[in-house]
Amino acid sequence: MTFLCHLAGNMLRVGGKVTCRACRNAVPTRTGVKFRIPLQKLHPLYRAIHHRYYGNTNTQRPPHRTAARYFTSMSRLPMRPPKPPPGSGGRGYQQKRNFWVARLAARLLKLRYILLGSAVGGGYTAKKTYDEWKDMLPDLSEYNWVIPDFVWELSEQIDLDKFAKALPEMEEIAKLLPDFDKIGENFTFIKSLLSSETSGEPPLKATDASTAASQDDKQYKKSSDKEKIDQLQEDLLRTQLKYQRMLERLEKENKELRKVVLQKDDKGIHQRKVKKSLIDLYSEVLDILSDYDANYNTQDHLPRVVVVGDQSAGKTSVLEMIAQARIFPRGSGEMMTRSPVKVTLSEGPHHVALFKDSGREFDLTKEEDLAALRHEIELRMRKSVKEGQTVSCETISLSVKGPGIQRMVLVDLPGVISTVTSGMASDTKETIFSISKAYMQNPNAIILCIQDGSVDAERSIVTDLVSQMDPHGKRTIFVLTKVDLAEKNLASPSRIQQIVEGKLFPMKALGYFAVVTGKGSSGESIDSIKDYEEDFFQNSRLLRDGMLKAHQVTTKNLSLAVSDCFWKMVRESVEQQADVFKASRFNLETEWKNNYPRLRELDRNELYEKAKNEILDEVINLSQVTPQHWEAILQKKLWERVSTHVIENIYLPAAQTMDSGTFNTTVDIKLKQWTDKQLPHKALEVAWETLQEEFARFIAEYKGKDQDDIFDKLKEAVKDESIKRHKWNERAMDSLRVIQHNALEDRSITDKPQWDAAIQFMEQTLQSRLKDTEAVIKDMVGPDWKERWMSWKNRTPDQHIRNETRTELERLLKLHDEHTAYLANDEVTTVRKNLEGRGVEVDPVLIKDTWHQLYRRHFLQKALAHCSLCKRGFYYYQRHFVDSELECNDVVLFWRIQRMLVITANTLRQQLTNTEVRRLEKNVKEVLEDFGEDMEKKSQLITGRRVQLAEDLKKVREIQEKLEAFIEALHKEK
Repeated sequence: MTFLCHLAGNMLRVGGKVTCRACRNAVPTRTGVKFRIPLQKLHPLYRAIHHRYYGNTNTQRPPHRTAARYFTSMSRLPMRPPKPPPGSGGRGYQQKRNFWVARLAARLLKLRYILLGSAVGGGYTAKKTYDEWKDMLPDLSEYNWVIPDFVWELSEQIDLDKFAKALPEMEEIAKLLPDFDKIGENFTFIKSLLSSETSGEPPLKATDASTAASQDDKQYKKSSDKEKIDQLQEDLLRTQLKYQRMLERLEKENKELRKVVLQKDDKGIHQRKVKKSLIDLYSEVLDILSDYDANYNTQDHLPRVVVVGDQSAGKTSVLEMIAQARIFPRGSGEMMTRSPVKVTLSEGPHHVALFKDSGREFDLTKEEDLAALRHEIELRMRKSVKEGQTVSCETISLSVKGPGIQRMVLVDLPGVISTVTSGMASDTKETIFSISKAYMQNPNAIILCIQDGSVDAERSIVTDLVSQMDPHGKRTIFVLTKVDLAEKNLASPSRIQQIVEGKLFPMKALGYFAVVTGKGSSGESIDSIKDYEEDFFQNSRLLRDGMLKAHQVTTKNLSLAVSDCFWKMVRESVEQQADVFKASRFNLETEWKNNYPRLRELDRNELYEKAKNEILDEVINLSQVTPQHWEAILQKKLWERVSTHVIENIYLPAAQTMDSGTFNTTVDIKLKQWTDKQLPHKALEVAWETLQEEFARFIAEYKGKDQDDIFDKLKEAVKDESIKRHKWNERAMDSLRVIQHNALEDRSITDKPQWDAAIQFMEQTLQSRLKDTEAVIKDMVGPDWKERWMSWKNRTPDQHIRNETRTELERLLKLHDEHTAYLANDEVTTVRKNLEGRGVEVDPVLIKDTWHQLYRRHFLQKALAHCSLCKRGFYYYQRHFVDSELECNDVVLFWRIQRMLVITANTLRQQLTNTEVRRLEKNVKEVLEDFGEDMEKKSQLITGRRVQLAEDLKKVREIQEKLEAFIEALHKEK
């Protein structure tokens, strides 16, 4: 009952209670919607049901549990009415009727759920049917490129009315169409003629041919059969030329539209961008491969168009017609192509050219840029040719872009020659053959064989070479140039037909073409050459007589055919080549992991940068050397350099005079001369050598700190080149001369420590000289008696003579202790006679030579003894006492020398630390920069299998990545 009241809108639900509007009986429930309808306005059916259970509204309301028992849900409705109370009369029939009505109402109310479910199910079925029908339709998304996105943008810029007016009218097109009835009549007549000739019967008469021809055959009866055939061919040729002109006009307009499209920024030119990037990606791969030294039998088999031909056959002219610009240097009969030139042709909005290693763009529409480009190509060719050679195998990479240019990569090779002329290298012919074979032996290279039509075919060299490389002609395209001269010079034009049909040469080809590349003038433009070529073939009997077919002539048809063949070859072979480089990369990576597992894969450039930083760090360490270290090294090396001169040329000549006044005068004169001429130069040499040795020492120490020995050659070369470039500041020499002169002029020893230091310096020097002198004397006289008995050594005859001479001279020195440094002649004679008396023949020169060493030792021993006496002579020196026994002028001399060494070392140290170290660092940086730009130098200085393996890995990875990018772009274009 609760359900019925609720459906009838007779329940009031608020909070957790449900109350009947009629009887106000409250029934507990969960939710409710507020409705207020009086009992009198309820349907009689619900009012009857209400009174059935509750009676009159004035009666007492049952408790809530009663309402809950009967009205909670539909499931609790009684299926049968309860028994009527006694005396109720006809209430049983009324109760039964009311219950049937209630059940009917419940069933009817469920109908809305049935309808709702039907609507949902029907909608789902309809959607599924629509999807099935939609899947049955073909996918047309692949054909969106037919109508690009930029069409609507261009429509706003292009005047469509003007473009429509530029197109030919239907009447004009109808005029261009041939008279097919007339052509049919002519063909019927020709057929009758041919049938009569083959059967041996006379030609058909006009009356006999009337059954096969039309009624207008009477107008051809007046002309001969040959004239009719010529007339038919002329009509066909004229019609073809009319179509050709119309197509050229449309292509010209289309070219302008393409230029507008390519000039758009990034909107609506996706398709053109893909084409442009394709050829650029492919060209980059070829550039890398040209520099790659292949290992593991990995070869460059990627397609490119190889242009070969005899010298002056017109190769360069054909390539210029394809590129639509006169970009190559030209010469009359001389060799102009001296190295391979790789030309990458692509489409672009502007007609420009640029080199691979240069950012300059040459505008090919300007004559001055064309001249500059030709000059640059010629310079690059001559630069690539080594001294003593005529041609080079080094490739020059050039890119040409422009509207309407067919995309491809061509390589122009030096022309094949038969004889080496004067001025050429003796191996020029063989070098050209080897270069041509190296390019043509690529199984995927397209060979564009150029043959000069103006010379006899038997003189051709390149055809034999091409037939050797491609005997079946599966990748060769034959081009006959200078057809205009060939037609004029040849007595039999059918010879040209034999050439283009492949019947004259033994070589085979995919296609044969005949072109005209101008009148031979170097000043002709591309447009004038095109016009001349078109006019020639329009009036040539080669086409008129059917010797050449229309698709075999003009450089335009040639470029289209070469481009199609090139891209076909690329699509067929590029993935296979990518797999080859993938396998090569795997092999190289495996070798690296096995041999160098803990080292990074640094190529030559990266290793050079690492070595560069190490060398610069070593140079900076020179500035960290302490001043004491610099001065000690400079002072020691300077004294080693000048000590011999000081002792032999200054001290000994002055000291042997045995006179103090003469000693000082001699010393002053000789010191002045030495300072003016030699001492500053010697000092700078010592400073420069010291800087070099310290630099080398730091490099050697740095090398020992777990550094890579792969840099040893580079560091040595940098050190040598930096030292070679370094020049000492010449102005420092003048200031150094003044400083040294002032130091040597000072004779005042101020304190006893300086005096003692000078004596010590003098003793060390004299003892060193005495030791050297004794060694010389020992070598002269041989081993003494102890060495002879203990070491079993013997004297030579010369040593025996010198030993006897020494004994005689020592006896003389004992008799004359104050003897001078030189022997008189009578003394020499006396010594010789004394030796002869003992049976020793001796030469006077040997006597004097032996005396020099003996007297030197005697003098140095006396000087050392005098030095010991002068240790207590500072007091007399300070007070200027004159005492012949304690005159210590030699000590003052050595003090002056010692002080000069100290001051010179200090001056050189300041110049080294303040100036020369920085200049050396600058020189090292310049040398490193120069070496870094010279790839050949780096290849010589950084070597080894590890370096080469890293270089190969880098190249192979780069090639593989670019090939994969190119293949992906190629698939997108498909």
